[in-house]
Amino acid sequence: MYVGLISDTHGVFDDAFRRFFDPVDQLWHAGDWGGDLAFTRKISDFKPVVGVYGNCDGQDIRFDYPLYQSFECGGMRVLLTHIGGYPGHYAPGVRSLITDCQPQLFVCGHSHILKVMYDNQFQMLTMNPGAAGLQGWQLVRTALRFKVEDGAVSALEVFELPR
Repeated sequence: MYVGLISDTHGVFDDAFRRFFDPVDQLWHAGDWGGDLAFTRKISDFKPVVGVYGNCDGQDIRFDYPLYQSFECGGMRVLLTHIGGYPGHYAPGVRSLITDCQPQLFVCGHSHILKVMYDNQFQMLTMNPGAAGLQGWQLVRTALRFKVEDGAVSALEVFELPR
């Protein structure tokens, strides 16, 4: 499976991101879509989406997308949520979610900071794609794409777009 990972779009999904994600099979959206359901459909009409809602999303988006998703992809257990944190600094409640779901790949958004780290304690890779939208303080808009096969992540690429 070739996956595109995006978060914190805050109502913006432009052609540069479309070109970066053109070859992927599926998009994962780690919350704070922004806009409304017409905006989420703009993305899901482009590629199949697995997503969660973020703290800035309204009830309409929360009705279509859950707080977290736990699923299998390419032989890996994946946990996707919006507010997650990173190794040693997980958000309240996330540690128990990780313990319950036992992911090999933990994906979150919220911070607007692109970060990929391995958590030795939980034996899992953590990913945050940063922010693809214009809201926030980040100077560079970012996203990730990678392959998940045979229980491993490979061919990880970072996309950067100046604000």
